[in-house]
Amino acid sequence: MLRGCDCRIPTAEQSPPPKSAKRKASQLNHHYHHTSRKEKLIAPKTGTESETETLTLTRCSTVSTATFTSHQIYRKQKHRRKRKRKLPITGDYRQWTYSTRDFSYCKDRVVFVSYNILGVENAAKHPDLYNNISPKYLDWDYRKRILHKEIKNYKPGVICFQEVDRFDDLDDLLKRDGFRGVYKARTGEASDGCAIFWNTELFTLLHEESIEFQTFGLRNNVSQLCIFRMNQSQLLMDMNSQAPKYSSSRTFLVGNVHVLFNPSRGDIKLGQMRLFLEKAHKLSQEWGGIPVVIAGDLNSMPQSAMYQFLTSSELDVQQHDRKQISGQICPLEDPGFHCRSSHAASFYSSKKPLMHRWSQDELRLAAGSAVSHVRHPLKLCSAYVGVPGSTRSRNNIGEPLATSYHSKFMGTVDYICIFCSVKYVVRRHELMQAYRRASSCQSS
Repeated sequence: MLRGCDCRIPTAEQSPPPKSAKRKASQLNHHYHHTSRKEKLIAPKTGTESETETLTLTRCSTVSTATFTSHQIYRKQKHRRKRKRKLPITGDYRQWTYSTRDFSYCKDRVVFVSYNILGVENAAKHPDLYNNISPKYLDWDYRKRILHKEIKNYKPGVICFQEVDRFDDLDDLLKRDGFRGVYKARTGEASDGCAIFWNTELFTLLHEESIEFQTFGLRNNVSQLCIFRMNQSQLLMDMNSQAPKYSSSRTFLVGNVHVLFNPSRGDIKLGQMRLFLEKAHKLSQEWGGIPVVIAGDLNSMPQSAMYQFLTSSELDVQQHDRKQISGQICPLEDPGFHCRSSHAASFYSSKKPLMHRWSQDELRLAAGSAVSHVRHPLKLCSAYVGVPGSTRSRNNIGEPLATSYHSKFMGTVDYICIFCSVKYVVRRHELMQAYRRASSCQSS
């Protein structure tokens, strides 16, 4: 006999099935997605023995083909989305844009990172700035983990932090990645400070010092100055050459600063920057005119007089309003990044009567003496100069549109600037010439 899909089919010699069997067949019909078994009785032509063979079949479905197909597509899409979420993130998740300058003559690459990480105490004292952020994202245990993950992705050689009030936590995390750090706390009642970390496999710390601006009557902010030497021998033009191997010390200076926030005290802000840059230049000259990298939170906008002083090396102080010298006080009605940047540019460049002039004491704090011109000897340029960018991410002078963003402010206040003295470049050139002469003598 054969047991089919829906019910038993009796043979001529067989009586009709009982009602209970019909009920069972009806119940099985409702559960169409289950499988059924098909038993086949095989009777041999001769003999009385019989054999039973069991086959497993899929029961027929009563749903429509269109519904079944759409259900399959939905399940595949859902499975694909889950797989996509579970894929590990490899490499840097940011899309980097590289400079168009020719750096083929440079044999070394150094990755610098500057980061105001938002002090724990500062976040707690100013909750109005972060009222749209869930408290769990402000929790330090959470933030330190994602900060460490982000920093690690950059593969930095030197890191400059500002607003550090949990230095030991950062030190423990970064020590696992081969970093060492030095810390300078702010004076007064503030609990945060600045920190510089470096990769010990790449660099050796030769010298460290700091500036307490309070000593000069310039509030409780601090800055750091560190001199590093690259560990790997450089200037080896041919690794297989038997000529004498001349190598440069490859030393450079890193300055880290967090300038006063108060927009109304342009005299203090300018005085801190002037003193910091003067000290960086002096230290650079003492070590043979080595390159200088300046990083930090300057609490000043790119269109401001403070930025002009940083990049042009001089400023006529009395041509600028004391309370607007950093550019932090500006109308921000426009919703877009580009609109805000262009609006700010026109705001600062417009010639308006000065509302807040400078007293003699304020000039002394800003310029170091009662003069209207303030200068610094470093010829600095932003690290973003020469790197292509669109108006969606850069302002009209090439700086990012924003490095800081909270409920009351959005703009650029963080910078990395570079200075390489002519003396250092000439010394490197002379060293290269000496190596070539020694190499040619060896070959002859």
